[in-house]
Amino acid sequence: MAGGDGLLGHDLLPGEKGPQDACGVFGVWAPGEEVAKLSYFGLYALQHRGQESAGIATSDGSKILIYKDMGLVAQVFNEAALSTLLGHIAVGHTRYSTTGSSSWQNAQPTLGRTSGGTVALGHNGNLTNTAELLQLVHERYPKVEGELARGNTTDTAVITALFTGDLDHTLEATALEVLPRLRGAYCLVFMDETTLYAARDPQGVRPLVLGRLERGWVVASETAALDIVGASFVREVEPGELLIIDEDGLRSQRFAESKPAGCVFEYVYLARPDTTIAGRGVHEARVEMGRRLAAEYPVEADLVIPTPESGTPAAIGYAQASGIPFGQGLVKNSYVGRTFIQPSETIRQRGIKLKLNPLKAVIKGKRLIVVDDSIVRGNTQRALVSMLREAGAAEVHVRISSPPITWPCFYGIDFASRAELIATGLGVDEVRQAIGADSLGYLSPEGMIAATEQPREKLCTACFTGVYPIPLPDALHLGKNLLERPAGSDGCDPGPDAEYEPLLEAAARRPGAPAGEPTTQGRIPAMPGAFPIGDPGRQE
Repeated sequence: MAGGDGLLGHDLLPGEKGPQDACGVFGVWAPGEEVAKLSYFGLYALQHRGQESAGIATSDGSKILIYKDMGLVAQVFNEAALSTLLGHIAVGHTRYSTTGSSSWQNAQPTLGRTSGGTVALGHNGNLTNTAELLQLVHERYPKVEGELARGNTTDTAVITALFTGDLDHTLEATALEVLPRLRGAYCLVFMDETTLYAARDPQGVRPLVLGRLERGWVVASETAALDIVGASFVREVEPGELLIIDEDGLRSQRFAESKPAGCVFEYVYLARPDTTIAGRGVHEARVEMGRRLAAEYPVEADLVIPTPESGTPAAIGYAQASGIPFGQGLVKNSYVGRTFIQPSETIRQRGIKLKLNPLKAVIKGKRLIVVDDSIVRGNTQRALVSMLREAGAAEVHVRISSPPITWPCFYGIDFASRAELIATGLGVDEVRQAIGADSLGYLSPEGMIAATEQPREKLCTACFTGVYPIPLPDALHLGKNLLERPAGSDGCDPGPDAEYEPLLEAAARRPGAPAGEPTTQGRIPAMPGAFPIGDPGRQE
């Protein structure tokens, strides 16, 4: 499966799933342009943000057409499908599921009625108050209809239902009333028959940018999508901002105060390296992470090699700072993507060679530094170290260009469950032993943040620190399968959400917890600013 850089990431072993982002969104308003094809190429550039389903909706000013299906962008669309999507406005989406299972019913854009017509909506992120919003839908619209009635179980369907509004309000007015009620991470691109809209949550957790075409406007999850359709970058959509684009041009409305907390993991792994976030090039940030890693964890060696492709920029930076030559010690098979053939246990144990193979002449007798962006379960690194030793490496030193991942994300990244995160229960030397390396070094939180050139207070580092900038509800009101649980159910499928109660317990037990802080009962208080679930200085 494609990694965060659009190439190869953690999915080197059969069944080894790396961190997955929620989705990519794309919107265009451009009379005279083939907006469906622009959306197709925009989504192609955003394929790394979601590989489960893809869809495009278009409008010609009087009606909305939509085409979506399961699969990659190139699998879902062909010339015939795109030729039917006529109009001058389009909304596109490529999905990885965080709330709601991976199914056709949950593919986006979603469709819903409004007071004056129809809305088509794409969403990147993950809401934390979906249960509360669903209750609001039932109160306002007792008769279930639309996407929810058709079996859609996503937080996006709930937002779409709330955009129904009433006869006295336009979609814009309804959005300005609904958006302040949403909690969590959300970048929305939506449209009715005549107007394109874009909105970003007050924390700006996920990226969203505005671009200019000669005859129109584009909004997209990453600047790389602007580049591929020939749009010039204008600016980022501000946290707490609603953009409205129609025949009268572009205008902006603010629905919430900006409280920036952009996801630092976008810089580490998720975003394409040719993307720019908050004025900082992602490739440059990753190279700098490698430089700082070399300063923090030097070691005598003969060669620096990356884990293709996600570890390459940091490996370049490590080599530059250390003076140790950079080399390609591993060859990647570019044509191996998803495999639906389940390997036998023997093949599974050697499965990494299906995607990577060592250059024995380069590796033999060398002391190697292997650079990767992060360790999730540790299975990939363990297999890599073993492979390199079999190829004749004298020493294998692993360097990771981010701190240990020890906490789940509730804002749109699907990590392995906390019990599966190798750094949760093991110290650095124990992880080193588990993967079989001669030494192991993680980049410090300070080094990672400095490489982004962003103020610490404007970044979300929850997956590394356990400090969540947006308050979280109790465990029963979180979870990927929240809207799919049977009535009265008090559980959900395994995953980060299923382990939330132990996180509450950890919060209650942490040293220095203020008096009166909730223990294992009740919800986390909706207090302003960051609420630490774990110890911010924790290193495991």
